[in-house]
Amino acid sequence: MVSAVSMIKWLPGLLLFKDSGNDWEKYFEKVYAQFKADFIDKRLSYRGQKVGLKQNPLSKGKEATFWHLISEGKIEEERTPDLRRCERIGWPAPIIENCDDSCLKVWVETIKNEDRIHLLCPQERYLLVLAVRRGYILPWTAFYIKYDHQLEKKLKKYEQYKKLTTSPLGTAS
Repeated sequence: MVSAVSMIKWLPGLLLFKDSGNDWEKYFEKVYAQFKADFIDKRLSYRGQKVGLKQNPLSKGKEATFWHLISEGKIEEERTPDLRRCERIGWPAPIIENCDDSCLKVWVETIKNEDRIHLLCPQERYLLVLAVRRGYILPWTAFYIKYDHQLEKKLKKYEQYKKLTTSPLGTAS
């Protein structure tokens, strides 16, 4: 059972479906309102770089970034909302704002010729991925890591990255 309260002080609690009376429309609007407050109404930056949004394709009047933070699926038009992602919609902005907190594991992977910054919160089993664009950062996806083997795989990627980006003297190169 997942607690509604985070172990990390700066992470807000989960936005639970039951708190909207199990009414999907009401819940969905609360989820979008949180996204809007964090990414549209606020000016976020990641280590000095502006955080932007992928606007298109708009779906049901909502930005592509929003859908990537709350739903899953390979085919854009067929993505389905994921309750675990929806519950954590309030987490990406604080993770970006607290990206240097020691509780986070941060590494970069090149995917399809694009650098993607991975911010892993192992205690909460949550991963936020940011795409590096020219002059700005784009929230790409975020999700709860359900299975232990998936979390272990992400931690291995972090350790591999750390080994590659550390000089023999133990300082970042």
